[in-house]
Amino acid sequence: MLRDMATVRNKTHKPLRVHLAGDKVLHLGPLKEGRISDHDLDERGVKVLVEAGELEILDKGGRRPDAASGSVSGHEETHGHHPDTSLHRRGDR
Repeated sequence: MLRDMATVRNKTHKPLRVHLAGDKVLHLGPLKEGRISDHDLDERGVKVLVEAGELEILDKGGRRPDAASGSVSGHEETHGHHPDTSLHRRGDR
């Protein structure tokens, strides 16, 4: 079963700890984005940060704003890791 997810962004220049349901914590670096389940949007820790202007909810329900247009950004797909574009040769050649 897939849950609907929401994307949130840390709007500050400091790391944030976002307290979620089940004693879970999302650690967001400065100006970084993360995904949380939609039911976590109702958690007190999330609401406090949104009201303070430190956390921004970018989308709800599992659809990214750019998903409707079909465009895919390479940066979002790599999750912070650079894709390996070099060929690795192994064995006797």
